[in-house]
Amino acid sequence: MTTRETVNIRTFSDRAEGLGHFIVRAGESPRFLSFDDVAGCPVDTALAALEWTGVVGILLDDDLLHAARLTSETAAAMVERRTADGRRFVYLGPRMDAPPMDVFEGRVLFDEPGVKAVEFAQRSHALAHFFRATAGDGALISMLGRRAPELRHIRRWFGPVVSELDGPSQLLGGWWAAGAGGALFVSGYPEEPVYRYIEVGLES
Repeated sequence: MTTRETVNIRTFSDRAEGLGHFIVRAGESPRFLSFDDVAGCPVDTALAALEWTGVVGILLDDDLLHAARLTSETAAAMVERRTADGRRFVYLGPRMDAPPMDVFEGRVLFDEPGVKAVEFAQRSHALAHFFRATAGDGALISMLGRRAPELRHIRRWFGPVVSELDGPSQLLGGWWAAGAGGALFVSGYPEEPVYRYIEVGLES
């Protein structure tokens, strides 16, 4: 039995229709959505972040991505990581002028020039720290799903999905599973926004 990749593309002029189609296609798959879906996340920035975090080993393939903020100059993420002590939530990002962190919330793993990592036992505390540190501008957040997407599936499908784009776009959301992945993009915002849903998967 052979497998091949299939591509499904839909274009919408209405944001609600595009987002609705995205949610239906995602089903129960792990997903993330833009916290501010007007701005979204620059696609080229997201691709670059996936590349360098994989190369230097900052984000591991079996990490679950709960939140990420990517810009042309910085990147921050909050991931769920399995350890010998159970689930832990780790914030990784640049050192910013965030309010002082209460000791009971988390444990600083490392604090070096330009980067800081903090480990939390609770997802809510980790998300709160993420929002304090980044203000949420342009962030992607795992929500409206039962679990966060796994990095290995994002890395597997994000490249093939983006390769189907025909111009500069902002990422509004994505769902990622072992056999397929799909994402919703917007281009031409705010003058003439066009919403494009792209799905790539394996067909047996």
